[in-house]
Amino acid sequence: MKKELHIFFTALMFYTRIPCPATIDHNPDYLNKASRYFPLIGWIVGSVAFSVYCVFNYLVTPEIAVIFSMIASVLVTGAFHEDGFADVCDGFGGGWTKEKILTIMKDSAIGAYGAIGLVLLLVLKFQALTQLINVSETKFLIFNSQFTTLLLFVSAHSISRLAAISIVFTHQYSREDASSKSKPIAQSYSWKEVVGAFFFGLLPIIILSYFQWPILLVLIPVFLARFFLARYFQKWIDGYTGDCLGATQQVCEVIFYISVIALWKFI
Repeated sequence: MKKELHIFFTALMFYTRIPCPATIDHNPDYLNKASRYFPLIGWIVGSVAFSVYCVFNYLVTPEIAVIFSMIASVLVTGAFHEDGFADVCDGFGGGWTKEKILTIMKDSAIGAYGAIGLVLLLVLKFQALTQLINVSETKFLIFNSQFTTLLLFVSAHSISRLAAISIVFTHQYSREDASSKSKPIAQSYSWKEVVGAFFFGLLPIIILSYFQWPILLVLIPVFLARFFLARYFQKWIDGYTGDCLGATQQVCEVIFYISVIALWKFI
């Protein structure tokens, strides 16, 4: 149990800005095993985002509350995944060879592709979240509509992180050097990482499906997006990088919101 707590706090320290015990460091072995808790981190981020939304929804309009919710999720993660998305936009937008793409993604400066992509992503996320919350109260017949919204927030963050980390289980790390601190995650994994990631990634939506089972259908477009992104990364850079995982998380999170909204038009 003590070792598992250490692994969990390693994941918490690596994937968020939440303070952790002073004994926790970037131990490569623990960081590798921490992938099993990546979707569980989504529970935390999703819960924080939902809590901030609820607080500001009582004070201001729902649209402003959604913006503060998005700000909270960015602050909790330190824009970790948004930065990866921007780097992927720059790398694949401006590079035509594996070496050039990897070099651009490694550059800390953001380019036109990254800036434009990030703005469009955040606008789309804001619109999708606003619409998602507006219709959630009428589509789920649950004693507490806030519980529904909480599960949607948590499911979006956990499933998108599962989609991202699952690439580690099926593809090779692209960089041959150890220049990225994400490298230890890619070195090896066991059945514990796979089972843990899928358990924490799918549990929230399974609970949600108890009230309306068709919600499980949103997994199809999310994992289709994951499949095509992984194939695209494989084609151009022979695998993935940490930035690719961050981009996958962001894209799959938005696709989750859009898929739920689209699904509700037919149920």
